[in-house]
Amino acid sequence: MHGPQRIVCLTEETTEWLYLLGEEARIVGISGYTVRPRRARQEKPRVSAFLDGRIDRIVELRPDLVIGFSDMQAALADKLIRAGLNVLITNQRSVAEIFATLRLVANLVGRSAEAEAWIAACERRHAEMRAAAARWPRRPRVYFEEWDEPMISAIQWVSELIGIAGGDDVFPELAVQRMGRDRVIADALEPARRAPELIVGSWCGKKFRAEHVSARPGWAEVPAVRRGELHEIKSCDILQPGPAALTDGLEQLHRLIGRVALAED
Repeated sequence: MHGPQRIVCLTEETTEWLYLLGEEARIVGISGYTVRPRRARQEKPRVSAFLDGRIDRIVELRPDLVIGFSDMQAALADKLIRAGLNVLITNQRSVAEIFATLRLVANLVGRSAEAEAWIAACERRHAEMRAAAARWPRRPRVYFEEWDEPMISAIQWVSELIGIAGGDDVFPELAVQRMGRDRVIADALEPARRAPELIVGSWCGKKFRAEHVSARPGWAEVPAVRRGELHEIKSCDILQPGPAALTDGLEQLHRLIGRVALAED
């Protein structure tokens, strides 16, 4: 069998991707936050959170590769490296970088052909969405909120997915900032001033409270608030830089944005 035989996945998107490739037998441990695919929680031991993990348990699993995501897992990766394990941390932020990471992982397990077929189908669907949105009478302004206290706007891949889905991110200048702390909105009235027609919340695993957003001082006249266009997309569907965001998360954005774009004024 090609490549690593015993893989620990510190984040959900790698687990989901390996299952989609038919290589789930290689997975020996997963993140406790994993919900996609649902069966992974029954089949695989949960050995980590996001920022930390059970180092002794991970070592006991004898992985020949541990795969994680982002600079936020640097401390966890350091512990695992010091424990003598091979660790791969990816740091994808854009749609193009997500595709590149999917290709990298697929190549590691000898599934490049299957990956290319999946990616090609995904890109065809993205092109269909762009074509559909081009026929809409307008592109709605979208405010995507990743966290509420402090307010954090869309990460780059989410901002790009909003564009593919037919809308315009109201904070494009923040989306290019790779670190969450650099996407913090200091002025609580600034999103209201940008007059989004759609507000989408995905509060990193915490339930989005549309009524709390609507009640923010100075937000009553925001078009999205007046029309009741405040919606949640669960973080597992949009904030994991892997297959889910490129498919289910994007499909949800497309439906929400399309409804606003085609609504009668």
